[in-house]
Amino acid sequence: MFIKYKSAIVHFSLPAMAVSVAVAVCDGRLADAANAHGQAVQASLGVLQATTAFIGVGTVAGVALSAVNLHQTLKLKKAVERLEVKLENGFINLEQLLKYQGADIKQQISQVVEKMTFENHRLVLVRAYGLFTQAIQRMRSALQLQDINRRNAEIDAARGMLFEALADYRNPHLLAETCAAGQLRRLECSWAIEQSIIGTYQVQNEFGAAGDRISQLQQQIRQDGLTVIAGCDSDGELDFLFPEIACIHDRDLVLLDTWQNQIDWIKSLPPSELKELQSADLSKSNLAVIGEKNSAATALAIPDEQLFYESLRPKSHFYALRTQLELMLDPQRREEYEGYIIEQGENAGHKSLVLSNLEKASDLAVANLYYYFKFRDESEEESELVNA
Repeated sequence: MFIKYKSAIVHFSLPAMAVSVAVAVCDGRLADAANAHGQAVQASLGVLQATTAFIGVGTVAGVALSAVNLHQTLKLKKAVERLEVKLENGFINLEQLLKYQGADIKQQISQVVEKMTFENHRLVLVRAYGLFTQAIQRMRSALQLQDINRRNAEIDAARGMLFEALADYRNPHLLAETCAAGQLRRLECSWAIEQSIIGTYQVQNEFGAAGDRISQLQQQIRQDGLTVIAGCDSDGELDFLFPEIACIHDRDLVLLDTWQNQIDWIKSLPPSELKELQSADLSKSNLAVIGEKNSAATALAIPDEQLFYESLRPKSHFYALRTQLELMLDPQRREEYEGYIIEQGENAGHKSLVLSNLEKASDLAVANLYYYFKFRDESEEESELVNA
């Protein structure tokens, strides 16, 4: 999860913030917008990082996943915003996190934090979070500078620190030592830092570079998501991953498109209109006001993605649900599944299983049909081997 922002359950703080940072070149408003943005990303990153203690280190997820699912993390972020829970070095005091958890979860967390492997991971994440916070502070100071050359030099330096932090969160050796749920949390942290890197290009009016990185980030999120899904091998992990990835697909990727469109629009403006836009006050937009009123309710409500997943579970099974997630992130894969279904349908005499009908079916329906035939074929092959 990146940042759960405003009235929508999303990970990025994009809608009003992206425009404000992108076009507010008057020093005071730019600093204010960037400061608010940095604080939001910093709080969200800390919450995401802190939940890695629940997930642990290893290739198998533990029983504590339910304590840091999409809904619980939303509520935890809200608690951090209200200063009910404090962050230290990008982690939360475990006593605060464990306060309302059961004995089995408390025992697992105690075992996790005592392991040397987790301590090694924690030290790397503490360093990365420290670099990130220093970069944000440096950005705040840079945006107060009147000299444009000095300001750009400081922003360049802050961006370099963000890239260092990003490398730590995406360390392939550490990612390989964690389960699918743990990998998703680390990657979510990296996506949040990517957002801040894009912001550094925006405040320098380098909209071409910002737009290019947004496009790269969209591709990266989809590929990272597919890698995480491929590593999911248990119902418990799928219960955790499905709502998270569905939220990323339905909301975050959509907002990245919006951000991209905003940048393309700003690039197309003539100088006179751009100057007029720069003088506009976007801080009191309807979206921002509505968002402030609804943000608390959003954090307390069970996310739609979690309710959607719970409605699907009785209708399917692990493999089909996991495949639906893959098709969500990579729709082109659906052709392969449809081709297999059509071929097997013809062999079995199912005349209704043709492309025109399959195109109208949901991803879950296609996944269920695919595994119906696949499991049937595997069962027949096993029977033939036994009878041979």
